[in-house]
Amino acid sequence: MKTLLIIRHAKSGWDHTVRTDFERTLTGSGIVEAETMARRLIERKIKIDGFVSSPAKRAQQTASIFISAYKANKENLLLIPSLYEASVKHFYEAIATFNDEDSTVALFAHNPGVTDFVNSTGCSPVYNMPTCAVYGLAINTNHWKEFANAKKEFLFFDSPQNIPSIKEPNIN
Repeated sequence: MKTLLIIRHAKSGWDHTVRTDFERTLTGSGIVEAETMARRLIERKIKIDGFVSSPAKRAQQTASIFISAYKANKENLLLIPSLYEASVKHFYEAIATFNDEDSTVALFAHNPGVTDFVNSTGCSPVYNMPTCAVYGLAINTNHWKEFANAKKEFLFFDSPQNIPSIKEPNIN
């Protein structure tokens, strides 16, 4: 049995130093979102074995915050270029390459691909994956390469929108 956590990157923005979408970084509230959502997974007692991300700066930053919360090795973050502006097909192809030693993998990517991918699994559909939302799936297989055809079961959906107290930090 495998578990996949599909996570949209946390809230990001544009500032005067950012030239491309790829370079966008997390906002202060995005950092708080990621810290909060990582903590909520830890509170659910979900162990994460592998961390996979789009190479875009905001996705990597989100993944790094989760890795820090889990006290995992940052060098174990796998960057898959096709997860940036990914189609549903790219998600399936990326998942097929995951290490079978990893029972639970957190995958960090972007909309609209994340929402499209989640809805392609045939489990509980979502209208939109908000920033830093987490969608959990159980997959009835021992091999990630079998993900596409394996039976999948919806586990949970959580989002910062479910937490009324997330606010922009006071930075003075």
